[in-house]
Amino acid sequence: MKLAILVVEDEPPVRTALARDLAPFAGGARIELAEDVEDAWAVVGEVADGGDTLALILSDHRLPGTSGVDFLVSTMTDPRTRAARRVLVTGQAGHEDTIRAINEAELDHYVAKPWDPEEFRAVVREQLTDFVLTNGLDPLPHLAVLDAARAMHALRERPDGRFA
Repeated sequence: MKLAILVVEDEPPVRTALARDLAPFAGGARIELAEDVEDAWAVVGEVADGGDTLALILSDHRLPGTSGVDFLVSTMTDPRTRAARRVLVTGQAGHEDTIRAINEAELDHYVAKPWDPEEFRAVVREQLTDFVLTNGLDPLPHLAVLDAARAMHALRERPDGRFA
């Protein structure tokens, strides 16, 4: 089972830049790109059918049709996406949209465009680590994409040294 990262971004150059900045995670995580919400739900199905776990959703707000915030809110009720960490990656979300994402989609982080690639990767690593630890997964198979120090500390702190 691999951790999956879903990127929802309609602008091809931005989607390409996000994929480029996520490339260091590709060896240890499944990176999936979607151009709109309909495509994103199809990817969610492919990830689940492939036996992988959706760990992180990175979504733009301004998307054709359904907004990124609406998509993130809808992921709260689907068992395939409920546990995933949610990050809004946008320069377009207004104050009300951002508050709605925090309150209704339990937004885990906000990344403003344009982003710094190193800071972006640090956010992704932190969110993947939070996902693994919060869900009681064994961090060892995913160590390449996690904050190794935090993961190993969590492993040492477990009374039996084991995860689910």
